[in-house]
Amino acid sequence: MQHFGIDILSEYGTEGFPVTSRVVNPAWRRLEQKRRSLQSKLNTRERDFGRLTLEQESDSRKVGQWQKRKSELYEEIQGLEHDISKTKTQLKQTLKHILWGELPEQERFNRLPPSRRRLLDTIRMIAYRAETAMTLVVREVMNRQDDARSLIRDMFLSEADILPDRENQTLKVCLHYTAEARHNRAIVHLLQHLNDVEYKYPGTELILKFSLGTPE
Repeated sequence: MQHFGIDILSEYGTEGFPVTSRVVNPAWRRLEQKRRSLQSKLNTRERDFGRLTLEQESDSRKVGQWQKRKSELYEEIQGLEHDISKTKTQLKQTLKHILWGELPEQERFNRLPPSRRRLLDTIRMIAYRAETAMTLVVREVMNRQDDARSLIRDMFLSEADILPDRENQTLKVCLHYTAEARHNRAIVHLLQHLNDVEYKYPGTELILKFSLGTPE
């Protein structure tokens, strides 16, 4: 704390923006979110309409239902296209950025002090590098990098039993099995590497011992 000024960096307050700062107009953001939502719905309905057209009903008993569904989709598509066009017009008429001082009182927000943000960014970077290092270890027994990183993230969120053993100066961390055997094998491979390093839990003399499965 003395050498790196951690006591100065670790701030918990908030501060406002200078009134001349440019921020995204909340009204524009809401319109853009509406446009994206409508566009997503339109894309889905167009796919359904195209699939329905390709799979033209040959059974005369079901032609009526097929035509009705196709007509409903067509009307819905027209309605969505009209709403998107209207929203785009509103977007053009709405400023994307405004001054912070021009925000309505209920729309104003604060930000973390820059020093607080730098500390959080540093923590995030350290965590990301640790995650990446563990991903590289897991990749030794997995084929796809995306699967390895996803497995590490799931492992961080999984439940575990933590058992202090002061007599043997260890802190046992017992992870629970996953549903897939290949993931279990990859986790065991990683835990072996972690155990070989013999990390001590910060602030104690207890050596971390990781395992997978029910604690002994």
